[in-house]
Amino acid sequence: MNTKQQNIRTLSLTELEDYFLSIGEKKFRARQVYDWLWLKPVQSFEAMSNISKELRQKLQHAFQFPALGVDMTQHSEDGTIKTRFKTVEGHLTEGVLIPTDERKTACVSSQIGCSLSCKFCATGYMERKRNLSFDEIFDEVALINQQSLEVYDKKLTNIVFMGMGEPLLNYRNVLKAIEKITSPDALGMSPRRITVSTAGVAKQIRQLGDDQVKFKLALSLHAANDKKRHEIMPINDSNNIQSLIEALNYFYKQTKNEITFEYILFNNFNDSLEDADELIKIYRQVPADLVNLIEYNPIAFAKFTKPSEEKVDAFMHHLEKNRVNARLRRSRGKDIDAACGQLANKGN
Repeated sequence: MNTKQQNIRTLSLTELEDYFLSIGEKKFRARQVYDWLWLKPVQSFEAMSNISKELRQKLQHAFQFPALGVDMTQHSEDGTIKTRFKTVEGHLTEGVLIPTDERKTACVSSQIGCSLSCKFCATGYMERKRNLSFDEIFDEVALINQQSLEVYDKKLTNIVFMGMGEPLLNYRNVLKAIEKITSPDALGMSPRRITVSTAGVAKQIRQLGDDQVKFKLALSLHAANDKKRHEIMPINDSNNIQSLIEALNYFYKQTKNEITFEYILFNNFNDSLEDADELIKIYRQVPADLVNLIEYNPIAFAKFTKPSEEKVDAFMHHLEKNRVNARLRRSRGKDIDAACGQLANKGN
């Protein structure tokens, strides 16, 4: 078995067993190593403390272990922690731990940069360098889980794919990472506590339905007609609102999983009662559980500003009056640029 410089985390348990047998080692060593990789995840061979130094050196010679490292952490006044991660070749990506009394949520990235150029999002102004691999995404979650245990003495309860990048344009790695995160052999999290957020890739939303995924889906809508959505989200050109409504209905029919609409309120752009009526129309065409109204967090490159509290309250009240299940999501970690739409690797 030629394993030279293969990423060890691409091997199944059976393949690891074959490797150990091929070098004259006992089969149970494979389970020990596998547990270090996924169950009590470490970022290096040296950290595998119940394995002899000699065997660790053999592993190091035979395999790569390109784990994410922590480049920098920032602590917000509200308890939010932003981490900048570094890949082996030096790329940077970010993840956030958002603590509340009931939940400890990891907001994770799926790409280094982003190709979608949404006008209100700091990541959208960055170049997309590459997709994160499934094990790098797993590392983000494992490292933020470790943080949660150290700082709050609690494991993660939820994961949201709402960091840098478009998860559905890194489809295979995101699904494989979630498979590992939810596996009893690894972090063992319930898929029902994972939400994948998309800017709206209709074809891949349908694919999620065909793949019978178990996690929740959130659509970043942010404008309730094609003209406005096109202005702020160029992806709307190829994935208009009608195609997304059809894809979401297909996804729900196949999976019965929870669907949420995300809607950032921008001053004098999408915050009128007419906008609210258009949003209500879309909500009624999809079996969505919730509309998440999100506070806008200004970024340097964008012209948008935040609406007044009165406008936000009027919008919210109008939705509720029309029996829309809506929730206003207050942003966390604004003082460290960790809030929604602010991730951009500042300090490079």
